[in-house]
Amino acid sequence: MARQQQTWSSCFRRTVQTLLQMTLLLSVLFPPSEPLPWDSDSRRAPEQECDGHQEDVCGVCGGDGKSCDLMNGTLSPSLLSLGYHKLLELPVGAQQIKIQEIQKTRNYLALKTLSGEPVINGAWAIDRPGRFHAAGTVLTYKRPNEIRSRAGESITAPGPTNQELHLYVIYQQSNITVYYEYILPKDKDISTHSDTHTLSAILPLAENHGLENGGTAGQVGRAHPNLVPSDPSTPRPLPPYSWVAMTTTPCSTTCGTGRRQVLFSCVERTTQTTVPGDLCGPTPRPTPQEEDCQLQLCPAFWDVGEWSECSKTCSLGVQHRQVLCRQTRGRHGNSTVTVASALCEHTEMPETTASCQLKICSEWQIRSEWSQCSVPCGVGQRSREVVCVDNLGDVVPDEECNLSLRPQHLENCDMGVCAQSWFFTHWSDRCSADCGVGSRSRSVVCMMSQISSLPLDDCDDDKPEELTPCNLGPCTHRTEWYTGPWGQCSSECGNGTQTRGVVCVIHSNSQLEVTSGTNCSHLPRPPDSQPCHLKSCGPQWYTTDWSSCSRSCEGGYKVREVRCLGDDLTPSDDCDPALSPATREECNTHICIPEIDESCRDMYFNCVLVVQARLCVYSYYRTACCASCSRAFQRGTVRTLR
Repeated sequence: MARQQQTWSSCFRRTVQTLLQMTLLLSVLFPPSEPLPWDSDSRRAPEQECDGHQEDVCGVCGGDGKSCDLMNGTLSPSLLSLGYHKLLELPVGAQQIKIQEIQKTRNYLALKTLSGEPVINGAWAIDRPGRFHAAGTVLTYKRPNEIRSRAGESITAPGPTNQELHLYVIYQQSNITVYYEYILPKDKDISTHSDTHTLSAILPLAENHGLENGGTAGQVGRAHPNLVPSDPSTPRPLPPYSWVAMTTTPCSTTCGTGRRQVLFSCVERTTQTTVPGDLCGPTPRPTPQEEDCQLQLCPAFWDVGEWSECSKTCSLGVQHRQVLCRQTRGRHGNSTVTVASALCEHTEMPETTASCQLKICSEWQIRSEWSQCSVPCGVGQRSREVVCVDNLGDVVPDEECNLSLRPQHLENCDMGVCAQSWFFTHWSDRCSADCGVGSRSRSVVCMMSQISSLPLDDCDDDKPEELTPCNLGPCTHRTEWYTGPWGQCSSECGNGTQTRGVVCVIHSNSQLEVTSGTNCSHLPRPPDSQPCHLKSCGPQWYTTDWSSCSRSCEGGYKVREVRCLGDDLTPSDDCDPALSPATREECNTHICIPEIDESCRDMYFNCVLVVQARLCVYSYYRTACCASCSRAFQRGTVRTLR
């Protein structure tokens, strides 16, 4: 029995050794594009702070911005149809990617790979905002709150990308504007290999043979400890203990795709039993590695949209919202898709309609009774006051009430048939002839009783006579005023006057004889003039009388006021400035001739010196040199002493 156990142990050792050799050979022939997961030295060190310097646009500390090309711009497509439309191609190696919708719309941003594989909002499925791993980088998709925010959607990523990405817009609304920005390093040797390797892709999960005695995790990828010996038939002896991936942590999610850590334990090679970690010697425990895990698909859920506006501005109305059955899919649950409603039957579907009431509607109110009919007979109208009042009783505009339910405020009223009668005036007092046979007249009209002053065409009865004869006796030496035709108007426009001839004549035996006007003084004389108005003149210049001259001699001036007035005598600005009358004029330009006063004479021959010395202000010199001082006062050359 002991010999069988020894034979089995030897066989197992050879099998493990052969597996290790094959693994090491594959590792040498096909090295991973990135350091091994537990290679701590291969991790990128944190970026050093710029001491006293500033990063340029390329992210270089103290750089001049020439190590990269900054690409940016604004995209404003127009007249698009509903659906996906490509806006931009992001090349391989793009870094510091920023895509921002300038203003919030009902459109969605979307990303696809060069081959058309959806990354964000692809295949007509709208993803939830979050982080997406694609093209060798982490893309952050944000969609601001639909009510409070005015900013649109955005997509950012640090880069660099290892494959070309295409930016699309799911077009649903016009006026879309998208700003983009990214940098492209000028270094052509940009590594675009970012494929991650799980632990199971490097070494078998059952046992880790990658670390030999004396090796460290930091040595992987440089002096690689798993190199195949030069003589594969004589491999080095394996240590009795090694680190093996034995267990995993619970999955980070209870449904969908999550993450979990692979934990290493020190095991004895021969028995595969777990032993204390210090028995694995100088080989450090590998860092726990993460890998995807999926327990089950997440249950579908009801995704509820926003309520629409109320269907009525007042009273009870209805509002709607969209309710979709959706399910979380993709890595780390960062996207959702619409599924059949049957998958959400485990929960009650939320209501899609609800009643709403913004306020109590205003109503019509009758404020008065019907008025009297507008006519005493026939068909007329009567009215009443109808107003729209709110729930507080205040009168509001009619538009706030239902106009189709407005009570009538006007209606016809019939007061019975109106009788038609002949209406006439009294006979005139004067006969049409002052002598001989003449006639008197009256007005006769057919009207409806008490209804209208407009005459009708005819009444049923015969029309009464409008003329009756009269005779004031034979005509002998009768005087009368005779008038001629009116003459032309004195003004071509505006108000004027026209005249005519008026004479007194005597009628005698059918003869007419002009006589003195005194013979007709007992009769009212017809006017011989009257105002006339042919047409409007439009705006005209009006002036006042000249003022008195400012001086009586040796040149003064007089003034007058000038205004532009319209036909209604109101001020106007439409007069021709070139025709404006003068407002100032010189006057009394003749030389002043002093009045000779025999009592005012010069008593001395040198009075001219008195004037020059301005001594006329004194009463003595005004008397002694009266004539010279008077002339000086008239010229205004001497000031009066006060």
